[in-house]
Amino acid sequence: MTLYFKAMTTGGSSDMLIRSGVVAFSLVIGSAAGFAETLEGALAKAYGVNPTLNAQRASARATDEAVPQAKSLGRPTVSVTADVGPQENDGKTKSFTGFGAGKYSLVTYPRGAGATITQNIYNGNKTQNSTRQAESQVLGARETLRNTEQSTLLNGATAYMNVLRDTAILNLRRNNVEVLEEQLRQTNDRFKVGEVTRTDVAQAQSRLAASRSDAILAESNLKTSLGIYRQQIGDEPKQLVPAKPVEYLLPKTRDQAISISQTEHPAIRGALHGVDAQLLQVKVIESDLYPTVSLQGNVQDRFDTSAVGSIGFSASVVGRLTVPIYEGGLTYSRVRQAKETLGQTQITVDIQRDAVRAAVIQSWGQLEASKAQIIASQAQVRAAEVALNGVREEAKVGQRTTPDVLNAQQELLNARVSLITAQRDRVVNSYNVLSSIGRLDSATLALKVSPYTPVVHYQQVKDKWIGLRTPDER
Repeated sequence: MTLYFKAMTTGGSSDMLIRSGVVAFSLVIGSAAGFAETLEGALAKAYGVNPTLNAQRASARATDEAVPQAKSLGRPTVSVTADVGPQENDGKTKSFTGFGAGKYSLVTYPRGAGATITQNIYNGNKTQNSTRQAESQVLGARETLRNTEQSTLLNGATAYMNVLRDTAILNLRRNNVEVLEEQLRQTNDRFKVGEVTRTDVAQAQSRLAASRSDAILAESNLKTSLGIYRQQIGDEPKQLVPAKPVEYLLPKTRDQAISISQTEHPAIRGALHGVDAQLLQVKVIESDLYPTVSLQGNVQDRFDTSAVGSIGFSASVVGRLTVPIYEGGLTYSRVRQAKETLGQTQITVDIQRDAVRAAVIQSWGQLEASKAQIIASQAQVRAAEVALNGVREEAKVGQRTTPDVLNAQQELLNARVSLITAQRDRVVNSYNVLSSIGRLDSATLALKVSPYTPVVHYQQVKDKWIGLRTPDER
C-alpha cells in the first residue's frame, strides 16, 4: 500500500483543503524530480554512513583481535638482551716472602648479548579454551552488529516516514488557515449586511487563531523530524516519495513470526554465544590449577667479564615443569565466581527470549491496529466530506450557523490528520515487525549497497603473528 490518501473533490471553498490531501505526501522538501528520494535509497545511505552503525562495526573488528591474542598463549616468545658498562677491580697483592707486595687496579668493560626463547608445551588447555572463548565472543559481536543494523534501519525508516507525515500535516494546517481566512472574510461580509451577528465573526476569528497556532506547532514538529532525519540518514531530505509497507516480507501469522524470532533474532543468538563464552571462561580459570610445561632456550655471549680479553659463551635448553599446590584459594574462588556468572548468562537467554516474544506480539498488534485505523479513517474522511458539503449548503439557506460550518471543517481536517498518521504507522509498524523477528537487514530489503561482511576482517587477522598496521593500513 502506497502511503497517500485519495480525496473526493467537492464544491465550495473547501476544495483547497480537500485537494491538499491528495498532494500532501508529494509536496516535500525539494521540487526537482531528479532529486527524488525513496525510502530504500535513504536506508541505503544510513547503512553506509550512520555513525552508530559504523562504531559498532569498529567494535566488532576490535573483538576479532581477541582470537590472535588467545592464540599467542601457545606461540613462542623471543627476547634479546644486551648490556655494557665499566667495571673497576682494586686489590692488593702480597708475596709469600713478604717482599714485592703492591696494589693493583683493573678497569674492564664487561659486555654481552643474549637471546631467550620460551615455548609453552602444556598450560592446562588454556590456549585452546581461550581461543574458543574468543571465537564465541567474535560471533556474539557479530550478532550485536546485526542488532545495531536492525535498529539503524528501523530508525531510518521511522525518520523518513515522520518527515512525510509532518510535511503532509503541515500542508493541511496551512491550507486550513487559508480556508479559515476566506471563511472569516465571508463572515465579515455577511455581518456587514446583517445576515450574521458579531458572535459569528468572533467565532470565525477564534477558529482562525487556533488554526494558525496549530500550523506553527506542525512546522515545529517538521523541523524536529528533519533534524532526526539528518542524524539517522546522514543527509538532508530532498523530495521524499511515497513509501510502502514491507508486509510482503513478513510471516503469514503471528505464531510463525514468534517461532522465527526465537531462532533468528540477533539478541537471542548473541546471548547464546555469551553462554558459550562464559562456559569456556570457567575452563580457562580452571587451567590455573593444572601443571604447566615449558621449554626455554638461552644463548649468551660475554666479553671482558673477569679480565681484559676474556670471552665467555653459554647456551642452554631447559625444560620446566610447574605444579601449583596452593595459592591461597584465589583460583578456587574465581572458578566459583565464573560459574555463578555462567548461571546469570543462561538466565539472560531466557530474558531475551521473553523480551523478543513480547516485542513480536506488540509490533504485530500495532500493525493490525494501524490497518484497521486506516479503514476507519478513510470512512471518516468520506463521511466528513459529505457532512461538510451538506452543512455548507444548509448554511446558505440559513439552516446552519457559522459554528456548524467551522466544526464540520475541523472534523474533516482531524479525519485527514488521523488518516495520514495511520498510514505512516502502518509503514513503520511493518518495519518494526520485521525487526522484531530479526530479519530487518540490507539483504532482506534488497538495498543497493555494498554489504559489510565482518568475516573478511576476521580472516585477515585471526592467524596474524606480527604487524602493527590494521588490514586497512592504519
